[in-house]
Amino acid sequence: MSDEQSPRRLVAVFASPVAEMLARFGVELGYQVVLVEPDPGRLGGTPRAHGDALVADLAAAELTEHTDVLITDHHRPEIGTLLKEALERPTRWVGILGNPRHEGPHLAALRELGVAEDQIARVHRPVGLNIGSRTGAEIAVAVLAGLIADRNDRPGGFEF
Repeated sequence: MSDEQSPRRLVAVFASPVAEMLARFGVELGYQVVLVEPDPGRLGGTPRAHGDALVADLAAAELTEHTDVLITDHHRPEIGTLLKEALERPTRWVGILGNPRHEGPHLAALRELGVAEDQIARVHRPVGLNIGSRTGAEIAVAVLAGLIADRNDRPGGFEF
């Protein structure tokens, strides 16, 4: 099955406004969206109305070579462990949200866990297209546009 025919899977890690918008828009763009939230107390009974699945860990998300994984909250203490696990799986793409002007906390977390530098380099940050995103919806649009460009081997932006 070619990549064009393969299922597009997006795993959004941590319940957040960006994850909610990724689920809403991702389904419309042909992604099977899975939300991973290890802390059930953070879900607050939110209904999952957009066709996405909700699981408690990455193993249950069934990561494959067709899966893009995005950590949607760079302040959570579990980011190192979850990124390490995502990098150990045959994922297509791994990224984490965060301000590109500051070193991401994932770097120290992954190094502390003994992850090799070539694997750390697989983690995309910043993610998405540079459109000046501020809200959860805008960030989700930028991320999804970037993922679509990457899947289609395109630069994104205004280069044709």
